[in-house]
Amino acid sequence: MGFEPPQRLVRTLGERYGETTAAEWLGQLPGIAGEAVARRGLEVERVIAPGGRSGLVLLVRRSDGSPATLKIVPPFAAPSLERAALAHWKGWGAVELLDAGEDDGADNPDAAGGALLLERLHPEVSLRSLPEAKSLLEAAGTVRRLWVDPPGDHGFETVAERTAREAAALRTAADDTLAPLVSAALAARDELCASAAEIRLLHGAFGQGKVLAGDRAPWLAVGPEPLVGEPAYDLARLVRDRVDDLVAASSGASSARRRVNRLADSLDLDRERVRGWTLFRAVESGVRTLRAGRRQSGELLLEFAGWL
Repeated sequence: MGFEPPQRLVRTLGERYGETTAAEWLGQLPGIAGEAVARRGLEVERVIAPGGRSGLVLLVRRSDGSPATLKIVPPFAAPSLERAALAHWKGWGAVELLDAGEDDGADNPDAAGGALLLERLHPEVSLRSLPEAKSLLEAAGTVRRLWVDPPGDHGFETVAERTAREAAALRTAADDTLAPLVSAALAARDELCASAAEIRLLHGAFGQGKVLAGDRAPWLAVGPEPLVGEPAYDLARLVRDRVDDLVAASSGASSARRRVNRLADSLDLDRERVRGWTLFRAVESGVRTLRAGRRQSGELLLEFAGWL
């Protein structure tokens, strides 16, 4: 069968890693995916669409007929780190890695392209399918399980390292009209990094859409962009979930602030640290989205950030 990448994957890879880099890998994708499938003796059912933002996701069956999911991640998206995080969690709060002991050439673009064989979840059912209050409750319970001590010999970057790169890009990317908001976001990031103490393994991209229904457990996280740092960082995307609904509501500003407080309190975190990371990550995402030409999405994120 063909391995046509969904448009969301094409767009996201281009925005994050550059059109040329993304296009080169996407051009090789049919061969990479075919090799990964053949090496494992898998039968492909279909490509999941819209699928993930970091790799091609296939529903497959193993040689014994059991269902599974195969995720093909480009080498520049650090598939070895996603593999390491999933192996460390061992299915606790996250999708289970089925080939944890296999060396599949995750960092070799000429090998299997970072193929991860995962347990089969229900890709069409995420926490976004639940009412808001219930989805936030389930999300908090899921992300709490992921915040464990990282392995001693881990190669994950820190929150400070990742956000330093983002802050550097943010300083040069925003126009003058956004200067006050950008300055506030950068100041919040500097203060948070200077005072952070608790170190945990974090999902890195956690949100309602990253939590899918499963059979082994009701809800399991997928698609980590793992790093180590304070848990408050991991709530930033969750706070702004369904941002279009918040912006459309007359009580959007107060609802956003209540959401920060509710999530922080439910997970015994400092409200101001959750607010600060939410501000920085919303501004960084908003400015980056504007630069990519997605004006409506970028403006929504920046309006949300202005409420914080």
